[in-house]
Amino acid sequence: MVNDKNDAPAAEPASRDSGWVRWYVLLVMVGVYALSIADRYVISTLLEPIRIELQLTDSGIAFLTGTALALFYVLFGFPLSWLIDRYSRRNIIAISVIVWSAMTTASGLAMNYWQLLVSRIGVGVGEAGGTPGASSILSDYFPAAQRPMALTVFALGASIGAWVGADVAGQLADAYGWRRVFLLLGIPGILFGVLIFLTVREPKRGQLDLNKSEDAPSFAATFKYLLQQRSAVHVMIASALTALWGWGLVWWTPTFLVRNFGMTAGEAGMLTGPMHLVGGSLATLFTAWLVARPSMIDPRRVVWLMGAVIGVATVVSWFIYTSGSLETIELLFWIFIPAIYFYIGPCFGLLNNLAEPRMRAMFCAFTLFVANVGNLIIAPQAVGLLSDHYMSGGMDNAQSLRTAMLWLVPTGLWATFHYFWSAREIVADQTRATGINPLTEVRSS
Repeated sequence: MVNDKNDAPAAEPASRDSGWVRWYVLLVMVGVYALSIADRYVISTLLEPIRIELQLTDSGIAFLTGTALALFYVLFGFPLSWLIDRYSRRNIIAISVIVWSAMTTASGLAMNYWQLLVSRIGVGVGEAGGTPGASSILSDYFPAAQRPMALTVFALGASIGAWVGADVAGQLADAYGWRRVFLLLGIPGILFGVLIFLTVREPKRGQLDLNKSEDAPSFAATFKYLLQQRSAVHVMIASALTALWGWGLVWWTPTFLVRNFGMTAGEAGMLTGPMHLVGGSLATLFTAWLVARPSMIDPRRVVWLMGAVIGVATVVSWFIYTSGSLETIELLFWIFIPAIYFYIGPCFGLLNNLAEPRMRAMFCAFTLFVANVGNLIIAPQAVGLLSDHYMSGGMDNAQSLRTAMLWLVPTGLWATFHYFWSAREIVADQTRATGINPLTEVRSS
């Protein structure tokens, strides 16, 4: 039952798992997220060699590699999240990892456009169960005050996966061809799915919250509750726009470097890979440390911080994609690329605290739906179509892509607005969802 009282007790139920068990599960879920990001974004590193071999336009390769996967990813996210809120999350996560890893392997065996299209659709279907399940299960291993920190550590999977998909994949593609990359990613993922089955325990739902419900609400009831949590709506929109801006630009960045600076896919991956792994990981760890500070228990400070960081990084991204100097671009990448990891963990943590226990996977599904429509459908396809349009007007393919990418940049400022706006009601909304008033904890800490 929803608790609307703002004077709810501040004390949280004690964790039922030892520290090492919680952290083991967290590290396994980091692996799940890393595999998901690597298998999803590796193809952006390989866009140009795949496009050339299959003789596609920019919009054509965008549909094959991004839109097709994303359509099924976002559509299957809702039914799988409905199952996650009702049945064993451990089992659904493990099956999802095995399925998308098998379909990644199939991508490497594809010999034509249609086989690769079906394989990428399969990756999208499998990945739909990974992140919602992982964020939900972690919320029952870590109490409310630690969730932003835990989900920020979970977000390390994004930087690790992006590094594998950029640097490692690029070098493998230069050495062995693009098909071998998918085989070397997919087969270990199948084994990792089996490990999850054997070593992760399914926790009791809501065991660390004061608000508890044994009955999982319907889709309609969850959506109605979401709309009542106005701060959650703004956080979802902000995270979706951040993904559209940041990850949409990152999707096309390897091709941007190949066309504008004469790099190979491997060289482009080697340039950006350390920024994902080192810069992204350090940004994520710093964020985890920061949001774990007692002063950051107040969720308003978290969204204010995210808004400020994304606003500054948006300005930086404009200079990157208008610059003709590779040295300048490389320097500014060290600001822009780490910034796109800064928001992931705090957003997951905040949204888990703005949802009741049996709504968390569905809240995650709503978030992933709007985010991935933006960064996997709208951004790749829109940039591809705009680039084709500019080429038909006489631009070369390097300048046309650069010009098309600049249309994404202002969406970062739009995201900043929603982060700041969410602060207006986030304290009351979090208290309603968890039964724990964060400001009471601030005063008692």
